[in-house]
Amino acid sequence: MDSATLDALREALRGPVVGPRDPGYDETRAIYNAMIDRRPAAFARCVDAADVMRTVTFARERDLPLAVRGGGHSGPGLCLVDGALTLDLSLMRWVRVDPVTRAARVGGGSVLGDLDHAGHGFGLATPAGIMSTTGAGGLTLGGGHGYLTRRYGLTADNLIGADVVLADGTFVTVSEEERPDLFWALRGGGGNFGVVTSFTYRLHPVHTVGVAITVWPLENTREVLEWYRAFLPDAPRDVYGFFALLSVPPGPPFPEEIHGRKVCGVVWCRTGDPERTAADGDLAAVNDPAPPLFHFAAPMPYPALQTMFDGLIPAGLQWYWRGDFFDRIADGAIDVHRQYGESMPTALSTMHLYPVDGAAHDVAPGDTAWAYRDAVWSGVIAGIDPDPANADRVREWAAGYWDALHPFSMGGSYVNFMGADEGQDRVRATYRDHYGRLREIKRRYDPDNFLRANQNIPPA
Repeated sequence: MDSATLDALREALRGPVVGPRDPGYDETRAIYNAMIDRRPAAFARCVDAADVMRTVTFARERDLPLAVRGGGHSGPGLCLVDGALTLDLSLMRWVRVDPVTRAARVGGGSVLGDLDHAGHGFGLATPAGIMSTTGAGGLTLGGGHGYLTRRYGLTADNLIGADVVLADGTFVTVSEEERPDLFWALRGGGGNFGVVTSFTYRLHPVHTVGVAITVWPLENTREVLEWYRAFLPDAPRDVYGFFALLSVPPGPPFPEEIHGRKVCGVVWCRTGDPERTAADGDLAAVNDPAPPLFHFAAPMPYPALQTMFDGLIPAGLQWYWRGDFFDRIADGAIDVHRQYGESMPTALSTMHLYPVDGAAHDVAPGDTAWAYRDAVWSGVIAGIDPDPANADRVREWAAGYWDALHPFSMGGSYVNFMGADEGQDRVRATYRDHYGRLREIKRRYDPDNFLRANQNIPPA
């Protein structure tokens, strides 16, 4: 982008524009995954919906490719494209909670910590992720799941409205009553259909939750997964627990003698009565598969749970991840988990199985663009390390693990856990029978596929 074009963009916006020769360009282009090293032509750092409208129009008129960044947590770095203009929403971080209607309106650049903090003052929350640094926008548009999903559904199930700038630069408001086709597509269809400048969520009474962490020796992976696959789906909806393969972090609450040890474990959240995460409550059965190496349980403010992993996996690490949906944990899959758990290449590399049953199954398959209402777990394999020299090592481990595990999956993935190199067949598999409908909606709202820096759904 030449200097005259940059100057014209600066004239059009209230927010700052950062080009490659400007101070702070390298800091601006840094995102959560440090494995991504791309050089956009410029960043339009929008401060309001008018800036977003002008940026979209500016890019269209000059035939500039456009990418959109909210929280910058995109694993494959879809918010950055070499030589493109990045529409950066990260300055649009605000939340307004209405405690009477139990709703929150949230700026398009907000992260989950913004929403969690604002809602907690009123004893309210909505299901959204497991880390406070995740962008609310990308999470929601992909469907969104988290600690509260078994009790209150997906993030997208709790979306009740949105303000959207379309690919032609016009502004619309969407809900079940206004442009219901677009509202349907936004709830799981990713960033294909517009730039969302604000989201409105339904909130639920959540204040203090019961938190527990249980870890077992890695050699007990089979016994633990056989127990977990039977226990969790039958547990009360107030009980949530994601299964993980991990290396024990070197710090509290874990005792020093197990620091660095490869283990299998479950991170639990109990809504309703937080005291029932104690050993004599809902989780008394954690002793059934094998004696745990460690079990910790305590009541905790919900936002504290959401920040529990922020320090362990901060921005700036090397990441490579792949995901799949599962309706069961097959015996053959357990063998794969044990094998790749033993070969985890770095201390931060991990695998998680997140429950997406309970209240998420109450929504009919056709009610939103999320196509896997019959899935019970959303799995992700993540190779992670701070050292760029280990990028190939963690990538090869994660890709090999996924190749071995995929035959036991349902075929598609949570769109937010997909890589940039998986191809159109994977996008089609992720949306199943909804793919054709999504292509028609894409044709209606973005017939030129202008918004294509995403897990792309081409227009019909």
